[in-house]
Amino acid sequence: MTEEEKKKTGKKEEPKKPGFFAKLKDAAEDKEEQMMILSTFVRLGILVWSGAILTLAYVELPEALKIPKQDLDPTFIASVFTGVLATFGVQTSKKGGSTGGGGGGVSKSDMEKLIAAAAQTAPAQTIRIEQAPVQITPQAPDKK
Repeated sequence: MTEEEKKKTGKKEEPKKPGFFAKLKDAAEDKEEQMMILSTFVRLGILVWSGAILTLAYVELPEALKIPKQDLDPTFIASVFTGVLATFGVQTSKKGGSTGGGGGGVSKSDMEKLIAAAAQTAPAQTIRIEQAPVQITPQAPDKK
């Protein structure tokens, strides 16, 4: 409809509602930000998909749904799932693994090094007491 036809009929043009990509473009002006947001949604989609497939690999569906049992090897889907989780910063580990560190934890020697480094950089110690009231009074040491 042209402007004249709209005036004759008395209909007002309703503004179009912006779609997903238009909202994304308005929210982030920078192209890199837009791509980061879009890539996050793609990774979330892959995460949900692989999680659903993994769940279906281990769950038996009721016979009322008339969906035959799918015998699939979930190894590939599990690797996709853990790969996508790693992009979000989540690391998975096996219990009792042969990594020597107890599943990615901090070893005793590493902890001692960290404590020594912290003692050199900050020679003060903060003690937090969560029980009140506390009174600290000076007292002469015993001569025993």
